[in-house]
This record gives sequence, C-alpha cells and structure tokens, in this order.
Amino acid sequence: MAMPAGPTTDKPLSKLKEEICDIGRRIYNKGFAAGNDGNISFRLGPNEVLCTPTQICKGFMKPSDLCIVDMEGNQLAGHRKRSSEVLLHLTIMKERPDVKSVVHCHPPHATAFAVAREPIPQCVLPEVEVFLGDVPITRYETPGGQKFADTVKPFVQKSSVVILANHGTVSFGESVEKAYWWTEILDAYCRILMMAKDLGRVTYLTKNETQELLDLKKQWGFKDPRLTEELADCDICANDVFRESWGQTGVDRRAFEPPPEMAPSPAAALPAGVDKEALVAAVTQEVCRQLGIGA
Repeated sequence: MAMPAGPTTDKPLSKLKEEICDIGRRIYNKGFAAGNDGNISFRLGPNEVLCTPTQICKGFMKPSDLCIVDMEGNQLAGHRKRSSEVLLHLTIMKERPDVKSVVHCHPPHATAFAVAREPIPQCVLPEVEVFLGDVPITRYETPGGQKFADTVKPFVQKSSVVILANHGTVSFGESVEKAYWWTEILDAYCRILMMAKDLGRVTYLTKNETQELLDLKKQWGFKDPRLTEELADCDICANDVFRESWGQTGVDRRAFEPPPEMAPSPAAALPAGVDKEALVAAVTQEVCRQLGIGA
C-alpha cells in the first residue's frame, strides 16, 4: 500500500493534542467510553501517529498524556505507554492512506448490535443513508493483537464506520472531528431503531425514495458502494453490500423485519411444482374438518 510522501497536516502538534483530548471528553460525556475504554489517533506524517495511551480515562486526558508511535506500533514519544489497540488504527491507515484519524469506543446502542450480531437496517433515516450507508460487522477476535486489527480489512474500503463484533465501533476520516461524527450518528440511529421497534415497527423508505438520497449523496461527493457498477442491480435496502460476510461473522437478521423489497411473497416461499390453489383448498378442507363444519 502506497504511503503519503509528506506531512498529512499543517496543524501544530499542540493543536492536534487538544483536539484529541476534546473528542475524548465528548466520548466520555456521551457514555461511549466507560472507565479507560476507547482510543483515538491522528496521523502526523508518513511514519508517525499521535495516539492516546493505555489505562487512562478519555474524559480526563491532558495533551501531555498522549504518545507517538510509528506505523508498526513502536513507541517514539510519550511518558505513558501506548494502547495495544493502536494496531487497529494503524491497520486502517495502511489500508486507507487518505484516513488521518481513527476513533474507537463502545457506544452502547451500536455495541448492542455488535453483541446481537444484528445487521443495521437500511432505508430508514435520510441522514444515515447519506452519511453512513450500509454498516458492516466484523468477525470476533480477542482485542489487542494484529488478528483483531485484521478483522476490519474486508470493510474499510467501503465504509467509514465498522462495528466490531462483541466489542464496539471504530470510525475514521480526514479529521478527528469527522472520524468521531460517524460513531455519534451510528449510535443515535441504533437508539432510534430500538425505540421504534418498542413502539411496534420500523417503517422503511421505498427503494425510489432511497435512490433519491443516493443521488444526493453522489451529488454532494460522498461515496457509496451502492453507486458502483458492482452493485448496480442490488436491492439497495437489503444490506447487500456486506451480506456475503454474514456467514463468516455470525451476523443474522433476527430482531428487525427485512424491508419490503427483501420480504419473500408466500408464492415464492412454496417449493417448485406445488399448486398454490390446490394447497389452499386442502388446508381449508382440513381446518373445516377439524372444526366440524362443512367446507
């Protein structure tokens, strides 16, 4: 993977440290990082990454607490030890040279989907379609090592936020602020989905309504796999982007009904060669017989 030739930012190091500490406070205040959960990073140049240390509450970090590592995870600066999970950040940066910042935390509503291995329904909220699109869920690996970091590789080219199975989320972008945005949008959406389900149902946008949002997304310069030739004929509301990975990641649709375009009709569910009308007549006759009435 080609690496940038020069510095990735003109901002002073002190300013970047303040930005990371500010996002750390927001993560902590939102309840996205209990105790010492979560980590944040920013790429300073071709081989230097500013990151949060291990064993520190993100809500109370000071700029002097941050450390610097190289692209292999070797610590170059900082009096605190770097987080073992920085390998996740570095793997994303290697796969996506355009990414400057990575935010990992445990937002409770999105993490509930990670624990349930429930795919995030699409075609519900316009903002989610424009800013996020289909959100993948990785396979599970013990956090901290390279095997864990590698679980995001199949997804980072097609999404800016990934749900880590039984763990949390990781999101990434061109700034610390934007990397964090995708996590906040995702968790708010997951909360809305749960509340709507408690009320009784989730109402999906139609395929045409969603296509209008995808057209706006393209117009505004956002990328989406559903806009590519590869997925030109897909059901845009049916989690088609990452559904092939479900068998390897343990993801399955259980809590939420599929959108109308995905729901099979009763006729489609019958085995080939079965006469639908004859079957209905036979079932009706049997029901009437057991009830003791004439058909």
